[in-house]
Amino acid sequence: MSGPAPVVDAARLADDLDAPPRGRRRERGALWAWVVVIIAITYFIVPLISTLEFSLRAAVKDPVTGEFIRPSLQAYTLVFNDPKFIDALLYSFRMALVTIAVSLLLLVPTAFWVRLKLPRLRPVVELVTLMPFVIPPVILVFGLIRTYSGQPFAIISTPLGADAVLVGAYVVLSFPYMYRAVDTGLASIDLRSLTEAAQSMGAGWPRILWSVIFPNLRSALLSGAFLTLAIVIGEYTIANFLVGTKPFGPYLSLLGQNKAYEPAAVSLISFGITWAAMLMILIVGRGGGRGRAPVTGAR
Repeated sequence: MSGPAPVVDAARLADDLDAPPRGRRRERGALWAWVVVIIAITYFIVPLISTLEFSLRAAVKDPVTGEFIRPSLQAYTLVFNDPKFIDALLYSFRMALVTIAVSLLLLVPTAFWVRLKLPRLRPVVELVTLMPFVIPPVILVFGLIRTYSGQPFAIISTPLGADAVLVGAYVVLSFPYMYRAVDTGLASIDLRSLTEAAQSMGAGWPRILWSVIFPNLRSALLSGAFLTLAIVIGEYTIANFLVGTKPFGPYLSLLGQNKAYEPAAVSLISFGITWAAMLMILIVGRGGGRGRAPVTGAR
């Protein structure tokens, strides 16, 4: 006797017949992906082109004919001849490097210990690192001024103390980005096995962090460093209240109040310098890891 006839789902069969071929669906997905990429590039590039065109409107007078020449690089010439531009940019880069170093030294051991020994505290730590999204920078800076401008913590009254408080504020602002990058990097490696292997070879906690954890988090740390650098270079409110126009953000704002074309030129120059600095950090980070193979494994 033959077995029962297979039951055919007519509705499902009709859907399968009406569905487009898999190759056609892939083509449509690729087409939409290119559309999204083109829109994103347009949204990103068109403002830069507009800023460049506006910065070239600064006229320069021809010494022979006396006529004004447009387009010209007069705005860029004035910017590079302004010593305050270089001073502000270098100051912000120094603050960014110190902020990145302090953030790494603070958050990498914290995230490492929470993941390894205190996993129940992860929600609390994540909540604390997300607080800069809730507290506006103007509230933070007025709290810092209120606390550290008078006795017994009269720190802001000195230039070095004001710089230290500014770095502390930048570290707080970088918490959401740096901690997320570090935590994601730790989640991608077999943290417990690496730690136990290092301990079995006699390594202490500082050696484990420096020789095992940091090399395996190189990509994650670079991502957090990029975001921190961008935050420090463009931050205005805290820097303006703590140290005035010394950083790059307040300098750019002051320039925009008194000049027409130079702010556009400064914006493009700072954009290029920031991307160049990020590229240098990426190259240095990759070069520092030669000869070391990151150790990962199943968790």
